[in-house]
Amino acid sequence: MTRPLLPRRALHLALLASTTLTTPALVTPALAQDVIELEPINVEGSSYETEGTNSYTSNLISVGEKAAMTPREVPQSTSVVTRKQIEDGGYGALEEALADTPGIMILSNDSGRSSIYSRGYEFDYLYFDGLPAPVSSIYGTQPDLSIVDHVEVLKGPAGLFIGTGEPAGSINMRLKQATSVDPKGYASASVDSNGHTRTELDYSSALNEEGTIRGRAVLAYADGDGFVDRQENGVLSAYGTVAWDITPDTTLTFSLAHMERDIAPFNGLPTYADGALMWLDESTSTGADWNYFENATTDAVLALEHHFANGVRAKASLRASHQEANFLYAYGGSSADADNVITTMSWLGQDWEQDSLALDAHVEMPFLMGNMDSNLILGADWQKLDSSTYGLRGSEDGSWDLDTDDTASLPRPAEDYTTLEERDITSTGLYAQLRVKPSDQLTLIGGARVSWYDGDITSGTIGTARDLDSTDIDAKVTPFAGLTYELSPAATLYASYSEIFIPQFELDVNGDTLDPLEGRQYELGVKGELAYGLNYSAALFDLRQVNRSVAVRGTDYAEPEGDVRSRGFETEVSGEVIPNLHLSAGYTYTETEYLEGPDAGAVFSTYTPEHMLKLTALYDVTEGMMQGWSFGGRLTSMSEFSSRGITAPAYNVVDLMAAKDLGRDTVLRLGVDNAFDEDYYSRVGSNVVFNFRGAPRTFNMSLTKSF
Repeated sequence: MTRPLLPRRALHLALLASTTLTTPALVTPALAQDVIELEPINVEGSSYETEGTNSYTSNLISVGEKAAMTPREVPQSTSVVTRKQIEDGGYGALEEALADTPGIMILSNDSGRSSIYSRGYEFDYLYFDGLPAPVSSIYGTQPDLSIVDHVEVLKGPAGLFIGTGEPAGSINMRLKQATSVDPKGYASASVDSNGHTRTELDYSSALNEEGTIRGRAVLAYADGDGFVDRQENGVLSAYGTVAWDITPDTTLTFSLAHMERDIAPFNGLPTYADGALMWLDESTSTGADWNYFENATTDAVLALEHHFANGVRAKASLRASHQEANFLYAYGGSSADADNVITTMSWLGQDWEQDSLALDAHVEMPFLMGNMDSNLILGADWQKLDSSTYGLRGSEDGSWDLDTDDTASLPRPAEDYTTLEERDITSTGLYAQLRVKPSDQLTLIGGARVSWYDGDITSGTIGTARDLDSTDIDAKVTPFAGLTYELSPAATLYASYSEIFIPQFELDVNGDTLDPLEGRQYELGVKGELAYGLNYSAALFDLRQVNRSVAVRGTDYAEPEGDVRSRGFETEVSGEVIPNLHLSAGYTYTETEYLEGPDAGAVFSTYTPEHMLKLTALYDVTEGMMQGWSFGGRLTSMSEFSSRGITAPAYNVVDLMAAKDLGRDTVLRLGVDNAFDEDYYSRVGSNVVFNFRGAPRTFNMSLTKSF
């Protein structure tokens, strides 16, 4: 069976999971007649997989680390969306699951194309089983959740094992594994009141008699309308994985995923000229009837892991990805007048292709430093990215009445691409992390990464000379420091300092490339566990990004003057309050500010609400007349937020759900999203585009058969 990546403490728990306690087999003849044989008692330990746990929390996480460990061992804010939460919520897209995650802000768009923010910054990488993959919302490359066991989120800089990226944090998806020897799986079908349908099939089994080779296949298909006129969201996802226990201590895994999206996009509403939001019917669209978006993503992940007898673990893995997208869509190009008429329609088209490769090899070595338990991780990684983007933009002046849906008949422009951008980026890193326990309660953590980065960007008009931007970073050091202190068996105090950087391509007054942007965060918090498996955490954070490029007006160079700060407080609980009562809840307070530069004192991330409250609860009825039913709901509460002077009012949205166990491993789920039909905006952008109404009341139903 595939074993998770575990340090000493978690390995001990995992060994317990495979231990069967029975009565002694050797007894004297005189006592034989008094012996009472007992049924075997299976002692369960921690598991990295969340399928079948029936829980809203996980005992082990690996996000921001190279080994699976308890959340209390990670000195930064973390959240987990388990498989049960994914199924209870009926989530198919990543942003749907993360919308219920404390501290995460989703800027809505078509399915798979939404932007994901934390602490004022957008996530620009996703991780698949710990391997990084660049993500850009416009290209819809987020995976379908049918292939995911659970989602882990770490908030704040996580540069030790990647080096480059925004300081938003890390999102790691644990792909479904071929862990089952006996055949098992499920089939599900769902539909909502907009007419959107979805089906999933999942099957896993051993592929040989010994069970040392196991396979799993997952297929998902969804299609249908959204609540906005002419908006459609379709996806096809196919996934297969094989695990081979070459020896009891060596496992080779291979996964292959292919996803295609077929979308009729909608780019949001304009506002009135004074920036006031338009409260038209939620179905109002600014799209043309020829709007389209198509993409395809193929990902392959290969990993070889070996556990040595002395506790040392070694792993080598790679992820290869090919992604492509082609789209053309129209949207409003001007603000609206008092009669809801716009005078410009714009369109955007792109033909994009990207290949990326990520390699990682590391070794984990537990050892004694004097009489102190210690653990050392040493590793190296390499990433390569090549992409090309052909583009076109255009607009047409006229008169389009949003009340009468005039934009649908906009003539389709020719797809004659006028611009080309090409990117060629290579990065290499060496990293080390050391954990030392001076006492049973205290763990000290230190680490550093050395990164080399080489990036070239060419862009311009097709057929003419193109600009060349390049940057070369040599031996950039990214440090990490942290500690955890066990205050009691139920509480751990932690503190950490973390960094990450982003290469810049802008030039200074001397013609030299600006120093990289650096994200630096201090965090202080407490994590713990309560009865029945309820995890809790609370944290204070201070995150700064320095060396932000600021163009010098009237010149062709820039200066690194744009220092900004994001700070706040976050608290979260997840798991089981009492038996059968599942809970995930969190509150986040965030304030952001420009510290230096021309905007000093102003709010930096205006689209990040100061206050976010998210709560999901579900109760399984196990006795009485309602036995077999489950009842629950979600509350999402946001304070106001804004963008470019456009303000979205605060809102509170309640979703309700119920499920009935029909017997024979069949479950019927019923739900109503936005049960009180709240009018709100889930995203605002500018006077002309990216203003999205929140979904109105929507009913949904699903049926799942397990086997």
